[in-house]
Amino acid sequence: MLPGWLLRDGEVVAAAEWAEEFSDRARGMLGRRSYEGAMILPGTRSVHTLFVQFPLDVAFLDRDLVVLDTCRVVPHRITMPRRGGRTVLEAASGSFEQWVLRVGDHLEFRRTP
Repeated sequence: MLPGWLLRDGEVVAAAEWAEEFSDRARGMLGRRSYEGAMILPGTRSVHTLFVQFPLDVAFLDRDLVVLDTCRVVPHRITMPRRGGRTVLEAASGSFEQWVLRVGDHLEFRRTP
């Protein structure tokens, strides 16, 4: 996982982790009891919450990290891919409301040194 920041319009929205390796993307939120910040899963079109212990906010992003759609996913569910989706953003349920994340937002990941 690459640590960094999730930004919108140059402003920090949350601490973030970029799941660069397949194993990181496959593991995602598995085994965690909670999560602070955002997890970015590039090359991912849908997610599951099998064995995830808490509900997630999920955003489907295009190649440019523009938000195409968002949804809340409770444990033990699978999302359907969204047209044009190339990356998924995951966070604990309620995060998107707190961040005022909306469809059309252009996000950026900035790696911390």
